[in-house]
Amino acid sequence: MQPHIRLSKSMTSAQYALLPGDPERVDRIARFLDDPEMLGQNREFRAARGWYQGVEILVLSTGIGGPSTAIAIEELRQIGVNTLIRIGSCGALQDALALGEVIIASGAVADDGTSKTYAPVSYPACADPLLTAMLMQQAKQMKIPAVCGLVRSHDSFYTDHEAELDAEWSGRGILGADMETAALMTVGSLRGLRTASLLNVVVAHNGCLGNSINNYVQQETLCQLGEERQISLALQAIYSDSQQGEQ
Repeated sequence: MQPHIRLSKSMTSAQYALLPGDPERVDRIARFLDDPEMLGQNREFRAARGWYQGVEILVLSTGIGGPSTAIAIEELRQIGVNTLIRIGSCGALQDALALGEVIIASGAVADDGTSKTYAPVSYPACADPLLTAMLMQQAKQMKIPAVCGLVRSHDSFYTDHEAELDAEWSGRGILGADMETAALMTVGSLRGLRTASLLNVVVAHNGCLGNSINNYVQQETLCQLGEERQISLALQAIYSDSQQGEQ
């Protein structure tokens, strides 16, 4: 029994895991699965499992930020999970990105403390290339509006220089900002796991952070659609990936 996520190998044999940040999102993801089963909750870690086209899938919330995300990854590895896809949200750093659009992160600027704790700042935080290519292919086939590129992970919404930081990284072509992707990719790479990150745009570039997040909690139409898109995309990619593994 893992000490934080409170899961063990006897509870699931899933090799695939979806990682939302918000515990409430676990319940919404579970609705997309066959025979969903809630496995419990400890702190920010809410867990469920189910099947998608015969593939067992574990869903575990990671809470906010890199530290709890890293704990989840480390403990999921101990129970046999080897492929992890983040189902997260982000703020856009480019004007062309619309609410509800999905960012498939190919890598992340590691402006978070967790990544720096695990590896030097020069260590690249990168997604698994084959898993990322699979997600892009599926997005095209499913006609899901998605863009692939770099994001930035940070540790706070409320520093004294948020506007300057956003402008700086926007100017460098970074697509969006979240708090978990860099930690997921850094820890995943170091532990030999395959990782990917799907981010639902819930704050427009130069939009109001407070209002946008409040709208997301209330399941505003566009943001809800974006969440449904990223869940469907991740599940279909997992199924396709599992079929390739059987060949």
